[in-house]
Amino acid sequence: MTSQTQILLDAEAGIPWIDSTWNAERVPQLPSAHPWSVRSSTLIGGVSQGVQCLELCNGSVTWWILPTRGMGIWKGQRGQLPIGWQSPVKRPVHPAFVNLTERNNLGWLNGFNELLCRCGLAYQGPPGNDNGEHITLHGRIANLPASKVEVVFDPAGPGCLEIRGTVEETTFFGPSYRLETTYRTQLGSDRLEITDVITNLGARPVPLALLYHINIGTPLLEAGAKVTVPSREIVPRDARSGALGADWCRYAAPEPGFPEEGYFFQPLANADGWSTAVLTNAAGEQAFAVRFKPETLPWFTVWKNTMAIEEGYVTGIEPGVNLPNFRSYERDHGRLPQIEPGKSYRCELELVIAESKSEVAQLQRAAAECQGSFEQIFHSQPQPGWSPQGDEP
Repeated sequence: MTSQTQILLDAEAGIPWIDSTWNAERVPQLPSAHPWSVRSSTLIGGVSQGVQCLELCNGSVTWWILPTRGMGIWKGQRGQLPIGWQSPVKRPVHPAFVNLTERNNLGWLNGFNELLCRCGLAYQGPPGNDNGEHITLHGRIANLPASKVEVVFDPAGPGCLEIRGTVEETTFFGPSYRLETTYRTQLGSDRLEITDVITNLGARPVPLALLYHINIGTPLLEAGAKVTVPSREIVPRDARSGALGADWCRYAAPEPGFPEEGYFFQPLANADGWSTAVLTNAAGEQAFAVRFKPETLPWFTVWKNTMAIEEGYVTGIEPGVNLPNFRSYERDHGRLPQIEPGKSYRCELELVIAESKSEVAQLQRAAAECQGSFEQIFHSQPQPGWSPQGDEP
């Protein structure tokens, strides 16, 4: 049997967003061994008014995708285990209510509450003045709505669900990008596959800055939780982060006003070219993993923000095309790949939720396979070329 495609939104064709539900009764060619469903809706009330939401359930895991917010992922859930975090920004914020230039160009934070939001594409990292251009925190893509969204019901093999979306980050007298993202999951699977293709729509080469800001809070994040990132070196972003030493990988309980910490990595891959970073709870019974290809996502960041729950107790496990330093620093250190006119840059990653000790052990073995025989070196101080703090005398 062939796959079936349902267009949910197509601005160019004049097809408006529709709220509806699809399941095995409505799409009988897709196997019904797992109680799968896809539900499109429009959020109402407050700053969520008008936000489009897709609830993607494969019968095992449910993901909530937000086309209005750059095709980001609001949250996920497997069984009784929710995946996401409790931001002071409680619900998805429509981009119309986010002024990126507020708070000295930190306005991006006014809409920040997703499990996954993309930072980029022309720039990401802190705000500032780059040769006369005033750039804002983490770029524009997370606050741009999709112009086309469709669902694909694929009966091949065990059956798959796909969400496809297109977001354009364009400007006059500047770079223009098109992001085409695909979320794919097999029925009954514990993971979500993500493929992003970023195309240069302009007539001149453009740099690409891209970070996958993947954020996890309670209940998975707790005192004694641990993160594992296969790499040869662990480089603190600043001197304060380096002071933790070998305990950098463990998390403390929430503490009001606790300063954030950051660590940078060049991840290692297995023989198939995939790396696996894992966040495990204190008991080792639940975990969340990010699998990605360092060939196109060669840098990795761990962001630890163990403030009070009310302030946003969260950690970020973040593969990226580059590190979240200021754009000029990343450009000077050759970490902003150029996309030629009409050409594309492709990124692949997976999100995995484990809810048993055996599943957690499988993810830890995958991370160990990537690490291989290489012993990790922890630097107690930031290093030259990794962050501006590492270049200070």
